[in-house]
Amino acid sequence: MTALVINLRPTIELTDDEFLKFCQQNPELRIESTATGALVIMPPTGGGSGKRNADLTTDVTLWNRQTELGVVFDSSTVFKLPNGARRSPDVAWITNDRWNTLTLEEQERFPSIAPDFVIELPSRMDDLEDLEAKMQEYMENGVSRLASRSYDPPSQDSSPRTTRRHLTRSEYALR
Repeated sequence: MTALVINLRPTIELTDDEFLKFCQQNPELRIESTATGALVIMPPTGGGSGKRNADLTTDVTLWNRQTELGVVFDSSTVFKLPNGARRSPDVAWITNDRWNTLTLEEQERFPSIAPDFVIELPSRMDDLEDLEAKMQEYMENGVSRLASRSYDPPSQDSSPRTTRRHLTRSEYALR
């Protein structure tokens, strides 16, 4: 199941307030928008992806509680990136210093800030080219560390395998 992309421009251009209201009126949908203004409506995750996402969010949250270096966000948080895209990574983290530059009102809405670190957890049904483009967009908008954790479905003689890919800005550029 792939995401539904609805191109609105040049006919309609949603302001931040209109996008927020649209999301509030459709809470059952997972909605992002691209830098070109297209709405991206993503299918819900299955149980396996939901569990893996919860595990990753928990891992980052526990690390952050020990270090107290920043703020952790789950996949329901939408960030407005510098290029205008509104994205919700599966897990995101922002340093305290950067987070505290935002007003309380900015923190409560869709924050206009690129996270310092994001994790995207693709499911077996996700389009990997779309994920690569999204990861590239994060890098171009100031995200300094990325992780993509892919899931390999089990074969008859093996158990599920999980691989991690950690990319820095310079490593990503080499791909």
